[in-house]
Amino acid sequence: MPRALCSGIVAKHQALKSKNEFMLLSLSWKNIWRNKTRSLIIIFAIVLGVIGGVGIIAFMNGLIFQRLEMAIGNEVSNIQIHNSHFQSNKELNDTIFDISKVTSVLDTCRKVKAYSVRLKSVTMINSANSGEGIMLNGIDPEKEKKVTEIYKHIRAGNYFIDKRKNGIVVGEKLAHKLKIKMRSKVVVTMQSSTGNITNAAFKVIGIYRTDNAPFDEHNAFVRKSDLASIIGFGPQTAHEIAISVYNDKESEALVATIKNKLNTDKLSVERWDEIMPELGLLTGVMDYMLYIFMSIIFLALSFGIINTMLMAVMERVREIGMLMAIGMNKTKIFLMIMLETILLMLTGSFVGLVLAFAMVNFFEKYGIDLSKFASGMSGFGFSSMVYPFLETASYINIVIMVIIAGIISSIVPARKALKLNPSEAIRKL
Repeated sequence: MPRALCSGIVAKHQALKSKNEFMLLSLSWKNIWRNKTRSLIIIFAIVLGVIGGVGIIAFMNGLIFQRLEMAIGNEVSNIQIHNSHFQSNKELNDTIFDISKVTSVLDTCRKVKAYSVRLKSVTMINSANSGEGIMLNGIDPEKEKKVTEIYKHIRAGNYFIDKRKNGIVVGEKLAHKLKIKMRSKVVVTMQSSTGNITNAAFKVIGIYRTDNAPFDEHNAFVRKSDLASIIGFGPQTAHEIAISVYNDKESEALVATIKNKLNTDKLSVERWDEIMPELGLLTGVMDYMLYIFMSIIFLALSFGIINTMLMAVMERVREIGMLMAIGMNKTKIFLMIMLETILLMLTGSFVGLVLAFAMVNFFEKYGIDLSKFASGMSGFGFSSMVYPFLETASYINIVIMVIIAGIISSIVPARKALKLNPSEAIRKL
């Protein structure tokens, strides 16, 4: 047979196949709208389910992302370096060895945005009215501004603009508990480097408030030089180096680089999710929340869709019998029912996703104000202003889940149609 003739036959076969597939798709679409009321009810249910599911996931994303941003921005930074024993017991003399070597390594890392060297001391702070156990953080204010954002949350006073010695910045929650205000004097009691108990008086020069009330209640800030002189440490002594990076996704690789360059077991280099594993757990859970929520929603909707399609099949018993009688094979019957189910779900999901996308974008820009619950939310470290968001990949995953749910939902009604006997089906009224 000539090659040209073979090519022509193949082309005609492919064209006929494409035409048949289009006709099957067109027939499936028309079948959906035979009973408009029933189809619209199912589509409306799918729309509500998609909007609800996307809305909840976007809200949770916004809530957790803001918690993560606050934790990195105000509390732990992206990476921290400690003496390998410090995190377990917070002993005063578990300091970082050879600060100059560590800082010289950090100065050569291009991924490091900034770093801050800190002294930390578990301290008892006392006012004339009350006392409280806190973590006293000795910092270099100018370097600290490049790593954390506490200075942006000052509600009264200033963030070490006052150059006078022994100034202290306390959290609003702590100030309320100690019943102190600006220019109040407090006495801190701590252990010195020699193991003796020492006291020092500080004057409140600033009061800050973040969205994490427990952090505000248990953390106060003083100049590193002031704390070092009280404890008896030299200027090159520190307990912690907090590191800020340009892109948190690069922090894991940066940790490995720093460890390799320092090449010592006496120091620990940790990311924020190792220091605060509960935050790492939250972000990890959110990767699965989308699939869990949408799976539950589509599972519930699938029962209604199966029922709807079964009713549609039973109403068209005679028609399906006629199609079988004139030569439509069972595969095409199966595909027709499956396409009807998938198209029904895709229609509802498309409308739902468009509305959900508009809703998420609106609230991502303007936020959801939960200030009525601010006190309760701050107790868990969450902001009262939430900006929901959902990544593009999540929308694509939802469409894939819709198709899978449509295929699964179509199996029962399609099998029901395949069990019909053409001769018996045609005789049915």
